[in-house]
Amino acid sequence: MTENKSTKKPVILITNDDSYSAAGIRKLISLMRPLGKVVVVASEQIMSGMGHAITIKTPLRMKKIASEPDYEEYVCNGTPADCVKLGTQIVLKFKPDIVVSGINHGSNASINVIYSGTMAAVLEACIDGIPAIGFSLLEYSMDADFSHVDEYVTAITNQAIARGLPQGVCLNVNLPAISDEKPKGIKVCRQAPARWVEEFDSRMHPRGGDYHWLTGRFENDDLAEDTDQFALENNYVSVVPVQYDLTAYQAINTIKDWNL
Repeated sequence: MTENKSTKKPVILITNDDSYSAAGIRKLISLMRPLGKVVVVASEQIMSGMGHAITIKTPLRMKKIASEPDYEEYVCNGTPADCVKLGTQIVLKFKPDIVVSGINHGSNASINVIYSGTMAAVLEACIDGIPAIGFSLLEYSMDADFSHVDEYVTAITNQAIARGLPQGVCLNVNLPAISDEKPKGIKVCRQAPARWVEEFDSRMHPRGGDYHWLTGRFENDDLAEDTDQFALENNYVSVVPVQYDLTAYQAINTIKDWNL
């Protein structure tokens, strides 16, 4: 897809971490196509929990699987971060107007943002100065129902295209699962300081040697009403502005006081 500066249609790059065939990305594609020119670059395999991994030890391969007016779709063997790099540098050869990632099957609220391949793609775009949004649904089933998300995904994306985002900032959007009641609205909030308390289910292999399954439980001691966890638990769409700058500015003077 070549850049056309005369058109008013925004160019939208789509990816995810649940593979190109997941219901979530198919839903996101259907919502984005009326908004502009769409390019999809997504992995052929599920990349959940890959975080910001990139491929450096094996070649990246990509194949075009669809081409229509204002729409192209590619599948590759890379991670979500790889997909953004390939989409901008190889497919488009210019920066799109926005990158949208998802819709993830499962929450990326709170500490989950650290592990998320969905949000890694968003942060990769943000590093490159491209407005970007990650969308996730609080439903882990691959048969999740996305029928209630249209107005929220469309409205948030339209606002990001029209207004832009602050430099170095992207959005982590989590949507409540479908229920008997429509979501109450959208809350712009902060990331809850919740965590996974992890355990390992260790077993002995019949042929010798042990192996381990990672398990655990999610704990959130912050019950304040301005967090993403509170929003989701109370049937709101949560929107958290996220940055890739991990500097703990409040700690700089403390560390400067050390006898170094």
